[in-house]
Amino acid sequence: MPSTALTYRDPAPRLIALPGVYRPQADTLLLADALAREPLQPGAQVVEIGTGTGALALRAAARGAEVTAVDVAWPAVLAARLNGWRRRLRLRVLHGDFAARTRGRRFDLVLANPPYVPGPRARLPAGGARRAWEGGRDGRAVIDRICAAAPALLRPGGVLLMVHSGMCGAQETLALLARQGMTARIAERTRVPWGPVLRSRGAWLRASGLAREGDELEELVVVRARYA
Repeated sequence: MPSTALTYRDPAPRLIALPGVYRPQADTLLLADALAREPLQPGAQVVEIGTGTGALALRAAARGAEVTAVDVAWPAVLAARLNGWRRRLRLRVLHGDFAARTRGRRFDLVLANPPYVPGPRARLPAGGARRAWEGGRDGRAVIDRICAAAPALLRPGGVLLMVHSGMCGAQETLALLARQGMTARIAERTRVPWGPVLRSRGAWLRASGLAREGDELEELVVVRARYA
């Protein structure tokens, strides 16, 4: 299956990221690679869950898609709107929970880079920059919600592209999507050095069985799931 090198290339250079907004990183790059390989017709309906700076939403819009981008953080909403305006690309950027803001709508493509870093706290943060990466004790708090919602979000033949850490259990994601009636596989994968957040909780990750002694690389995967 396709894989990327460890060298990071910004998928959308020179984007404005307001304080507290998740900047494009290796997971963004991997999802951008998957998006580049995905057929996308002009006028296709696309939604990005957790848009951040809008890097991926802008890529879809540049290909002629009609894009809705959703984020729970107002700074991210403002950054994505500003980046769309600067690039003269039309984005519909909404603030709030993705399930509430997309209710009753269906899309040809769903893009998701959810918070997925496992941590010692089960409760997700209610505000602040940590909302962009904290995924609960197993990292799956938002991943599981997206998997459960995917059939209602997608048109027949629609596709979900979602990136997350291998620590969260790629096979668990595939199995959950299969139970939702979707055909799912790993479309992209790579390994990247641990970032500051993982390094800061390395002892907890090893004690929890999510990492082994000596681990310094994190596997990232993009799950592609098609709704029949």
